[in-house]
Amino acid sequence: MGPSTGGGAGMIGHGVIRALTVGAVVGAAIMTGACTHEGFGSVDNHFSTFSVNAPNGSSVEVCHAYGCQKRTRVKFSAADVAEIGKLMKTSRKTDTPGEERRAVAYAIGWIERTVGARIGTDKDRAGMDFAASGDPTQQDCVDEATNTTSYLTFLKAQGLIKHHDIGVPFAKENYLNGIEGWTHWTAVLKEHGSGQRWAVDSWIYANGENPAVVEAEKWYIAQLAELPKPMR
Repeated sequence: MGPSTGGGAGMIGHGVIRALTVGAVVGAAIMTGACTHEGFGSVDNHFSTFSVNAPNGSSVEVCHAYGCQKRTRVKFSAADVAEIGKLMKTSRKTDTPGEERRAVAYAIGWIERTVGARIGTDKDRAGMDFAASGDPTQQDCVDEATNTTSYLTFLKAQGLIKHHDIGVPFAKENYLNGIEGWTHWTAVLKEHGSGQRWAVDSWIYANGENPAVVEAEKWYIAQLAELPKPMR
């Protein structure tokens, strides 16, 4: 796959939107302490809010530098798609929603490693680093949630996700926990039939680790030490 850089145009408007969004979140948190924010209504609205182009065929725009300050276009080759499909097939034991989530976790890990080697985000450190804003090698939870949503959308379009739809990214915070309760975003899978939403969180661990996949209502409730482990 080959990257092309982008993201310079429109950053003033993007920054204003981001500031307004953060301001609304902080205001709500002061009044309520703990909150869940159900995203921006749709996946397309999420992409638009952070000035990210939705996946187009085998092309995906990857966020980095925190808050999607930088965006780099990456194109997956036919060989990439074949490799991902093979990995997902070998990662699941049965054709069930649970095993599909396991396969998706391995696919997201593979995509992160491959993309990271091409655009420099393979150096992304686990979790949050307040000194990293603007560093193109680093990704915060907005970057990770947005990228994972793009990757899931791409996998769905390739016919590699059958038991789930791609849900709208959402956020939680609990400012009563201090820095550990800061606003945190995640991508989402929505299981067919039950409608259960599953958080797919790549932010917790370093680049290329399998994301955590956990029921949305059980995700990011209390302390960082209680965050879920990578799905294996």
